[in-house]
Amino acid sequence: MIESVTRKMKLGPRGEFEPVTRLVGVYDADGSLRGELSYWVGARTGRRHCALCEITHGIVRERKDWRECRDAMEIPFDTVHRDEATPDVIEATVGKLPAIVAITTDGAVAILGPQELEDCMGSPTALIEAIRVSANRMNLDF
Repeated sequence: MIESVTRKMKLGPRGEFEPVTRLVGVYDADGSLRGELSYWVGARTGRRHCALCEITHGIVRERKDWRECRDAMEIPFDTVHRDEATPDVIEATVGKLPAIVAITTDGAVAILGPQELEDCMGSPTALIEAIRVSANRMNLDF
């Protein structure tokens, strides 16, 4: 699992862990037109790779099976490029991208890193399952 800053989750008023309010997937690519084109060419020539991109996108656009999995989640799941991520999200990734970050009422915490995303082998359903397993292991609640 991705190394992240160790911190304790605060317990809510009934003794449960504070819930995850949303998920953020951070691509290992820039969102500018130049960044998008550079990544697209690099991916097609084997010089660039982002496991999260493989899960969420086909050759040109977002995958239908990804949209269906994302939309079935109980909480919002946004994806952003590394240059679009907020400072707290970037800090949670400790520079290891791509990553999935959980936003809680106590802050941002990385729950999946590059290897865990690779292990999904491009499958949106495997990603959702990996998120659930990791969140459960970290005592995060959706």
